[in-house]
Amino acid sequence: MARGAIDLNADLGEGFGRWRLTDDEALLSVVTSANVACGFHAGDPATMRRVCGRAAERGVRIGAQVSYRDLAGFGRRAMDVPADELAAEVAYQIGALEVFARAEGAVVAYVKPHGALYNRAVHDEEQAEAVVAGVRLAGALPVLGLPGSRLLAAAGRAGLAAVPEAFADRAYTGAGTLVSRREPGAVVEDADAVVARSVGLARDGRVTALGGEVVEVAARSLCVHGDTPGAARLAARVRAALEGAGLRMEAFA
Repeated sequence: MARGAIDLNADLGEGFGRWRLTDDEALLSVVTSANVACGFHAGDPATMRRVCGRAAERGVRIGAQVSYRDLAGFGRRAMDVPADELAAEVAYQIGALEVFARAEGAVVAYVKPHGALYNRAVHDEEQAEAVVAGVRLAGALPVLGLPGSRLLAAAGRAGLAAVPEAFADRAYTGAGTLVSRREPGAVVEDADAVVARSVGLARDGRVTALGGEVVEVAARSLCVHGDTPGAARLAARVRAALEGAGLRMEAFA
């Protein structure tokens, strides 16, 4: 990453109809990039437009958070989707969000997979290539993903900007991947620990894995999950700590 500059992203628009999971208003006052749910794991047209409008007002970059078609499972269930079908569904989601972003005087600036698709594209070449093919159908957009993943490698080969990110509130394995949510300790729940890990990741490019190993994680963006209880307060603490450590908050796209 460019030393001294870090992007802070969060998942937003994660609701459906009358149900809202994320505190979009509060998070948009803190983050520099917003991963907006595009309707396949969460989100609906009205929510998508509302979040795009609020993001545009605050100068927050809008990203399409694409997912497997899994509204009931919040996009966290493993699915086997043919590559051509997945590419079309990724492009469909980006295109839907682009309509609402443009209506609010903004654009979709990048793409980030969600949940099971994000994790699958770390190691599955076919699914990673399908995601990238879908992004290319929608336009030459940067792709946000895990450092060393098949997804970012595929994006780079396709001529897209491959942007590595780190997670302040997720546990890492010694190999630098995320601990599965099915495993104990996968989510870091102690707020002080999340804040300290944020600074270590952004400033030093390192994090202590669940097994105690120190792992190198070079990232241009840092994610705080929007569906974590108290996410907005936690994100504000993270941002204050990053700025206090001399880091400049700057969107990557």
